[in-house]
Amino acid sequence: MFAPYELCVGLRYTRAKRRNHFISFISLTSMIGIALGVTALITVISVMNGFERELRERILGIASHATISGADGPLEGWESLAAAAETHPEVMGAAPFVESQGMLTRAGQVRGVLIRGVSPSHEPRVSEIGQYLVEGELGGLAPGRFNVLLGRDLALRLGASVGTSVTLVAPRAQITPAGVLPRMRRLTVAGIFEAGHAQYDTALAVIHIGDAQRVFRLGRGVSGLRVKLTDMFDAPRVSRELARSFGGAYWLRDWTQHHANFFRALKIEKTVMFVILTLIVAVAAFNLVSTLIMVVTDKESDIAILRTLGASQSSILSIFVVQGTVIGIAGTLAGVAGGIALATHVETLVPAIESFFDVSFLSPEVYYISAVPSEMRWRDVNAVGSVAFVLSLLATLYPAWRASRIQPVEALRHE
Repeated sequence: MFAPYELCVGLRYTRAKRRNHFISFISLTSMIGIALGVTALITVISVMNGFERELRERILGIASHATISGADGPLEGWESLAAAAETHPEVMGAAPFVESQGMLTRAGQVRGVLIRGVSPSHEPRVSEIGQYLVEGELGGLAPGRFNVLLGRDLALRLGASVGTSVTLVAPRAQITPAGVLPRMRRLTVAGIFEAGHAQYDTALAVIHIGDAQRVFRLGRGVSGLRVKLTDMFDAPRVSRELARSFGGAYWLRDWTQHHANFFRALKIEKTVMFVILTLIVAVAAFNLVSTLIMVVTDKESDIAILRTLGASQSSILSIFVVQGTVIGIAGTLAGVAGGIALATHVETLVPAIESFFDVSFLSPEVYYISAVPSEMRWRDVNAVGSVAFVLSLLATLYPAWRASRIQPVEALRHE
């Protein structure tokens, strides 16, 4: 985009030793500022990606990628429907479930909960609840024994532990000679799980699907099927394909609809953080304005000589655009390299710092995620690098334009 001599002069001004060392110092600080801003932006965005990944995996370890339910009531004959769903090449497995609201009581403590009935033989196909068990095992849910698995916080609030009993109050009432009474069933705690998400740890109770059918009087029916896919990000598309294959007879929802508000909030937070940290890069980039203005002032006589030799205003502008662009590119590349190095080693650097200073940034007693995760994505790196380069280029335009407007007579008057 530049003629050869403009490029050569611009590069010479960039690497030449200036008479004014203060200008060189300002140029260096501008470059370092851009590099630090880009490094910080890439690292923070990568850490936020890591936390989003951890939360998504923990949520979907208990929830499902998609659910299939009846259009107007309990789902009958789920076995054939599960077999039909599993014929889709991107469906890894399907499992039935029963889900309803209820209350658990113990020793005067009452908590509203989500009761989920699962099949211990089918559930591992669609969730990882067995891996989240800190006490007991999924096989402890045997039909007819009315055992229950509780979230850790729910068990603490009820004062329950493995082997103790809790009372389930179902929303469906029963008619007796004494009047209408709520359905109640005593359950034995067979295990405690910790998913790392308050929605499940404080309000989810898991029982055997056969026991749930008896408590909620569903007969052989179930609330629906939970489906696990090979790629969770394809859930909306696969759900639409399954709905078309079933002829619209069933209601399908994917995880992006179940947790839309939560993941939308994470996305907004990430966007706001990107904007805030971009302002740091912008401040460093626009330090180039003061740097180049001082360079233009220092080089007024050189500019005047070039103009008298026939250089056009656009040539002078190009020379200083080259100089500012080189500084911006150098700072951006250094920042990208530092950001990539830091983002890919956060998970090892943070534990080392914690060990050296004997501190804990995310105490496991307070936070569900006690390690600092990181997930560097190349599209984020490209976006950050592009923004930094564009800001640096914009910062060079005014000083370069000002240099191109210098009149040779005025510049050489006092020489």
